[in-house]
Amino acid sequence: MKRMAAKTSVRIDAQLVDEATKILGAQSRTAAVHTALKEIVKLHRFKRLMKKNFGKLKFAKYRVP
Repeated sequence: MKRMAAKTSVRIDAQLVDEATKILGAQSRTAAVHTALKEIVKLHRFKRLMKKNFGKLKFAKYRVP
């Protein structure tokens, strides 16, 4: 099933969204906002997972090149 995109009007700091667009390498302000929203959702899910499994997870040793 394809998700429907919602057209929403919001007041947003133009300088902030332009800076985020550059940082993210996004093609447009819309793409930058979409990417930022996806990242905050992923961060929230990761934090929730880590809190739920605190002390239960074991990570393999790895070397940073």
